[in-house]
Amino acid sequence: MAKKKQVTWGGRFSTGPGALMRRFSESVSFDRRLAPFDIQGSVAHATMLAKVGILSRRERDQILAGLARLGREVAAGKFRWKEELEDVHMNLEQALTARVPAAAKLHTARSRNDQVATDMRLYLKAACAEVDAALAGLLRALVRQAARQADILIPGYTHLQRAQPVSVAHHLLAYCEMLGRDRARFAAVADAANWCPLGSGAIAGTTLPIDRELTARLLGFVDAKGRPRVTPNSMDAVADRDAATEFAFAAALCATHLSRMAEDLILWSTAEFGFARMPDAFSTGSSLMPQKRNPDSLELLRGKAARTQASLTHLLVLAKGLPLTYNRDLQDDKPPVFDAHDQILLGLQVMAGTVAGMTLDRRRCAAAVADPALLATDLADWLVRRGMPFRHAHHAVGRLVAVAERLGAPLDRVPDAAARDADPAFRGDWRKVFDLGRALRARENTGMPGPRQVAAQLRRWQRALG
Repeated sequence: MAKKKQVTWGGRFSTGPGALMRRFSESVSFDRRLAPFDIQGSVAHATMLAKVGILSRRERDQILAGLARLGREVAAGKFRWKEELEDVHMNLEQALTARVPAAAKLHTARSRNDQVATDMRLYLKAACAEVDAALAGLLRALVRQAARQADILIPGYTHLQRAQPVSVAHHLLAYCEMLGRDRARFAAVADAANWCPLGSGAIAGTTLPIDRELTARLLGFVDAKGRPRVTPNSMDAVADRDAATEFAFAAALCATHLSRMAEDLILWSTAEFGFARMPDAFSTGSSLMPQKRNPDSLELLRGKAARTQASLTHLLVLAKGLPLTYNRDLQDDKPPVFDAHDQILLGLQVMAGTVAGMTLDRRRCAAAVADPALLATDLADWLVRRGMPFRHAHHAVGRLVAVAERLGAPLDRVPDAAARDADPAFRGDWRKVFDLGRALRARENTGMPGPRQVAAQLRRWQRALG
């Protein structure tokens, strides 16, 4: 009497898993996203098996044709996924074998352990490329806005209190620096993922005469000189989830940068600040209050940062107690990686659209930056140039600020006699310090907000972004 058909690993079992266990343990509901990469890996594996004589040329060609057909079905959304086959690998393999009997040889010299590790590395390389393109898009939007608003000055803030004057361009370019580091981090993740684990088997490789270097070349796991990059330890290759965790970290930090940028723009768009207006396409209203204009895109970006950080925490905690090598816990690495990818990609696109459509209110910006207290430190520097130690100069200006507050006068309108009461050094042309143009032109050292420095940084970013 023929036995009931079992799952692919079921040779030693008399029955298959129960319905509840199948539902609990399946991953095809989410790892089907790896299908294009799984097919890509199978194409390379079949090609290599034919090269070393395990498959005939005819078998190879039949398998490759079948894989191409599967790829088209998956891309068109016509492939029928089956929960009882557990995962993306078994779904594709069994569908292929049903059509191409020679595909029963395809799993020779590989395990789902090294197969999924390969799929994830291919996925991460592709995901990093997508995120990098989105980062470049946001950077271009920021640089275009900075170039358009280069002559607008606003207060810079520390502790959310007015501190010193800067240009809008200098402020926006600060976020370019952050996002530039994000690009470098995603590039490093792509490089870390660029090692081929296929051929590591379940844990200890295989006794069959495979060519791992050929497989690596076929899959694009090569260095800058085209040399294959193959994982050097089979146990580490199937247990390693570093690149996935590093991707989640890069996404979490990038989302944090977006959240900080969002907070600045939320403040700028309030009636209290009034520096900027966000575009209609990325704003909403209130169901009750008809006058409301809410920066919902920016508020959601703050919220998405928490979600992306949770993905990183998920991966760190998932792996912290696992012995070598593969454990089924690692099946659960994919949802947080996929979600981090989706959220950071969408967030970058939303922020780019928001920044591109943002408009500045020149009048409100000018009124805010006209506050002479923003140049109190410049006044201390003026005293330093006249030989006063900075600590003494700091206290002298502090006393002048106290006098201005007591008189209810702007800092640059304190009468001469009252200023000399604060410190005798306040005589002569001390009020010339309160010229904003002069103050910005005095800040032309590297990295400062002087007009020439900002123009140079704009040119640098424009060149970098093509």
